[in-house]
Amino acid sequence: MIPRGVPYEEAMRRFRWPRPERFNMGRALCERHPAEALALIVEQADGGVRHWTFGQLLRASSRLANALANEGIHKGDRIGVFLSQSAELTICHLAGYRMGAIVLPLFTLFGEEALEYRLANAGASALITDMSQLAKVLAVRDRLPHLKTLIVIGAGAHGAAFLDWHRLLERASDHFATVDTLAEDPALLIYTSGTTGQPKGALHAHRVLIGSIPPVEQWLDHWPQGNEVMWTPAEWAWIAGLFDALFPAWFYGTPVVAHRFAKFDPERAFALLERHKIGVAFIPPTALKMMRQVSNPRQHWQYDLRAVSTGGEAMGEELLSWGRETFGTTISEGYGQTEMNLMLLNAPDWFEVRPGSCGRPCPGRKVAIVDGQGHILPTGTEGQIAGWRDDPIVMLEYWRNPEGTRAKFAGHWLLTGDLGRMDGDGYVYFKSRDDDVITSAGYRIGPGEIEECLMKHPAVAMVGVVGVPDRLRTEIVKAFVQLRPEIAGTDALKADLADFVKTRLAAHEYPRAVEFVAELPLTTTGKIMRRALRRLHDAKPQTD
Repeated sequence: MIPRGVPYEEAMRRFRWPRPERFNMGRALCERHPAEALALIVEQADGGVRHWTFGQLLRASSRLANALANEGIHKGDRIGVFLSQSAELTICHLAGYRMGAIVLPLFTLFGEEALEYRLANAGASALITDMSQLAKVLAVRDRLPHLKTLIVIGAGAHGAAFLDWHRLLERASDHFATVDTLAEDPALLIYTSGTTGQPKGALHAHRVLIGSIPPVEQWLDHWPQGNEVMWTPAEWAWIAGLFDALFPAWFYGTPVVAHRFAKFDPERAFALLERHKIGVAFIPPTALKMMRQVSNPRQHWQYDLRAVSTGGEAMGEELLSWGRETFGTTISEGYGQTEMNLMLLNAPDWFEVRPGSCGRPCPGRKVAIVDGQGHILPTGTEGQIAGWRDDPIVMLEYWRNPEGTRAKFAGHWLLTGDLGRMDGDGYVYFKSRDDDVITSAGYRIGPGEIEECLMKHPAVAMVGVVGVPDRLRTEIVKAFVQLRPEIAGTDALKADLADFVKTRLAAHEYPRAVEFVAELPLTTTGKIMRRALRRLHDAKPQTD
């Protein structure tokens, strides 16, 4: 931890990353703390609350690790976790890391095609889910030859095609010797959408946790202070939900609240802050915007948040001002991506927050503006935001994608694909994406996967997908669709196309706007000109 009172510039000069040869995330997150210490507060569907200690999680993860080992799962095997915020999700992560396996987080919003692609590409040997997601899994399982073990949680989870979580854990020993892993051994495979084609799997080593802790400390004003309770509405299949909230809290042995929102409810969020006396929170901007719609929250709920962080989208001054009035603290914005999380931060209690800037480099982190070859550009010059490759938070590679890995790096720099500039004090100002990734409600969405999905619809001849501005979500997905000659464009067809994506990929990826066009703008090589589609959208009022 950087001591309170050390100026930012001095901290940047003094900070050195610890470089242990051997490190295991599971051991660091769970085994170092008193067994009786509170780790997790779970709000259950029936309205009850269950508390988990670190000792209980350790024993449960030992049982799961032994059960998976008995099923033939070993070090290096991929374990899919298809669950929402819950104790079971965290037990899966702990067990996987302690086994030396590779954990594959999966959003429960995923439809069948999105789920199948990731499991197949990862070659997952095991998958753990619950009854609410089982139908999706069974629909694609025959096309997943590597998937040998399927474990299902929930009442009625009995069938020949899968194993019951509760019975499996009851039979297993609650003692397991954590595998002695190198800090460089792979631990996490988390998929991020690209601009074209299918998503890429960012493979992270156990050291990613080492790279996460110091910046989160400063992001939340020298956190932790006491035994502060942490909460985030962000799903724990997102790298920010895991490494900006859940795992940093557990590294320091502080409790986390788990709550499943079927749909985010801002009033329930305020009530949650009060009920569990939450002291720090990571709240994505879209959730903040929804909470802002609640009138006079302090008249209804007694809450006391000391620090709030956010990331995934740029915040405006209006939202920052609302945050100061509502929470009594300046919301700390961060910037990063799945391949290199939390590169920049705004730490209002540490240094001045400049309007329009997404922050300065985190302690120990090198960030620069570079050209396509990795050459650092002069101060104030627009270029690509990049992070130093030799940083513990940087991914090892894109899974089974050497070409994509090579393209992601230029010399010693990881290229974010985002354009920006840096001033003389190290503040970075984001301008735009250099690629076509869509940022919607904190999710980074690649248009290629959506286009491929829509091309399977019998009415579609060609399609181009872009992000267009939206006040609530920053951007929404918009599909420009060229229909087959015999098909007439109707509002009912627009709704059908949206549902086609929603049920096959993910609820956050479906096109909220659909426009039918006679033809799509193409390059001479036949590629869709997405910039032209964005100009087409901007050129006329939208009524979609």
